[in-house]
Amino acid sequence: MSSKPLLIGVSARLYTPGTAGIAAHGVWSKNVHYLEQSVGHWVLSGGAVALMVPAITRDSIVTRSELNLHDYAAALDGLVLQGGVDVAPQSYGETAQHPDWAGDQARDRYEIELVEAFVKAGKPVFGICRGLQLLNVMFGGTLIQDIPTHRPHARAHRDPVGYERHVHPVSLVAGTRLSALYGGIAGGAVNSIHHQAIRDLAPDFEVEAHCPDDGTIEAVRWRGPSFVAGVQWHPEFHDPQDPALIDDRPLLNDFLAAARAAAT
Repeated sequence: MSSKPLLIGVSARLYTPGTAGIAAHGVWSKNVHYLEQSVGHWVLSGGAVALMVPAITRDSIVTRSELNLHDYAAALDGLVLQGGVDVAPQSYGETAQHPDWAGDQARDRYEIELVEAFVKAGKPVFGICRGLQLLNVMFGGTLIQDIPTHRPHARAHRDPVGYERHVHPVSLVAGTRLSALYGGIAGGAVNSIHHQAIRDLAPDFEVEAHCPDDGTIEAVRWRGPSFVAGVQWHPEFHDPQDPALIDDRPLLNDFLAAARAAAT
């Protein structure tokens, strides 16, 4: 008889009515919490069940006092943080230097509370793109608000037209867990869909990969007692059969192995 599949929570992407460029009628007149299909499929590809965790916001009909996110951490086996809108500069002690970089502080608070619950429960947490940045911020680090503005000599890390087809090389740091997952290879190629990045690394975090062209941090891991890690690229968009890109199945398998170990 097969064992029960792992239940993996995925943080919700948030939409609030009034977002520029979207007419506020129909479903767009409501708060929308959603899961990007590719993220769900990436979790499912490892034989786990993906379950989106809804956020509690000011406009919710329930309050935080009525729903404890620690209950989700107790019921689920691990947590994946989706990509999406910028982390709000207020979340790391700054103000937005441009209106487009204001981010979503409500989502920051929700995801930080979620991560705290899973870490307290000893359940693994994996961050994708914004998820890596959110983890760095909540553990005490800061971000570059806009790479082209603040690091003009850096390579392009985002191409709105190419989107996930925009790629660049990464170097894996020797001796790290990530390097070991890939047999000690020097690096490979990944997609790149971000305009922000880690500036000051959070205490007790280690860098596991960086872009060799400009030093941008591409993967991190917490040195604490439980599994907390993230990558700047989007593994859910990588075709595992594409030899030109890093095969992200070892990343997923390692995360799910940690979830399985925490569940026993």
